Amino acid sequence: MKFVIIGGDAAGMSAASRAKRKDPQMDVTVLERTMDVSYSACGMPYNIADPGRNMDDLIVRKAEVFREKNKINLLTGHRVDNIDRDAKRVSGVTFDNQEFSYSYDKLLIATGAVPAIPEIPGANLPGVMALKSLEQGRAIKAYISSNGIKKAVIIGMGYIGLEMCEALRARDIDVTMVKPGPTFLPWMTPTLADVVKKELEDNQVNLLCGCNITKIEPGRDRALTIHCQAANGKGDKEQEISEAGEKKLDAGMVIVASGVIPCSDIAIAAGIETGIQNAISVDRTLKTSDENIYAAGDCADAYHVVTGKKCWIPLALRANRAGWAVADTVCGAETELQGVAGTAVFKVFDLQVARTGLSMKEALDAGFDAVEETVQTRSKAHGHPGAGTIHVSMVGDRKSGRLLGVQMVGKDGVAHRINAPAVALHAKMSVADFIQTDLAYAPPFGPVWDPVLTAANQLVKLI
Repeated sequence: MKFVIIGGDAAGMSAASRAKRKDPQMDVTVLERTMDVSYSACGMPYNIADPGRNMDDLIVRKAEVFREKNKINLLTGHRVDNIDRDAKRVSGVTFDNQEFSYSYDKLLIATGAVPAIPEIPGANLPGVMALKSLEQGRAIKAYISSNGIKKAVIIGMGYIGLEMCEALRARDIDVTMVKPGPTFLPWMTPTLADVVKKELEDNQVNLLCGCNITKIEPGRDRALTIHCQAANGKGDKEQEISEAGEKKLDAGMVIVASGVIPCSDIAIAAGIETGIQNAISVDRTLKTSDENIYAAGDCADAYHVVTGKKCWIPLALRANRAGWAVADTVCGAETELQGVAGTAVFKVFDLQVARTGLSMKEALDAGFDAVEETVQTRSKAHGHPGAGTIHVSMVGDRKSGRLLGVQMVGKDGVAHRINAPAVALHAKMSVADFIQTDLAYAPPFGPVWDPVLTAANQLVKLI
């Protein structure tokens, strides 16, 4: 069998490696546009924060290892431009403009996602950069060092923007974060969002919500001038916006962190069905509308374990798991994936911020009779040294009693604690049943009543 994979990062290389392990005789070819495969993209902001570290430290396994040890025909610098579904053949060009073509029996599209770049005049200027690939990480790190950057503007306040904010501050770079929407972290319960916002402000980060960037212009000495227009003439920090709602920001670089979009153009051109946000539509076996083509990773959609509906939540674990599932199916053991809960955690200076499942708004939009409870408790037992505050917001369905989602913020004990409600969501547990779970207790690690159990005890009263 000829198994061809487009894309050589998490989903693609997971599928290629597993397929060769299960069937060493299988002809596996991976076509990767860049020169990098199998790297920890999530580690890039932390690498950028340390000028002494090499970005290549994030490479998990080099291309040569896949070729020599795993016997995978891994071809870097190969951009696939066309899928001929009738001929079952892909074609494209190499980095040095040489044409290539490969036939397949089964095809996996694992093209990932690309940064969403707003249509702003000047967005293509030197010093305006985005972070998604290792190439981009290298470029950002080199630009900071070679230009002695002292000020930066970050467009967007999502996961990548917040992590890059900390990275830049670690290098003594002044940071201003700008977003067009009026609400900081709109997906988060306001009480918890305020905690995150205060942490940023305590670390001298300037936040401008409700401001559209109208253009970016070159300034003096390779600097940039960023023109902002506040919505309705006023922004989140009105004192810093003129009466006309205009503001100019000077910076040495601009980081575009306005989110990502699925890299699905090649599938669309081939007539393969797409769904939410143009992600490639797949069933639970990751099969597309073409019975011989699969899609996995950030380019493909998924089923949400709470709503049972399609969603697009690009996260690393799903990509790796989906790659394995495709390989199993291609090797003859059809494998279905349960879905995703959107479990995520990220660091904002000293804070740990985590979520799983639905927010209150998402639950209401999905048709649930949702109720929410927010509690403030401790990360360790009463009287134990080093205890910090943990804020927990929990959402449940009044009609069925089912647990729908959890958010947490704190400086200690949040990152791994979110995994308990994540498992509960996969098991479709009720809030009342979750209260009965036998969670571990010892004073250095938490109170007798764990923070998530405290939140559940309060939420069940509302239900």
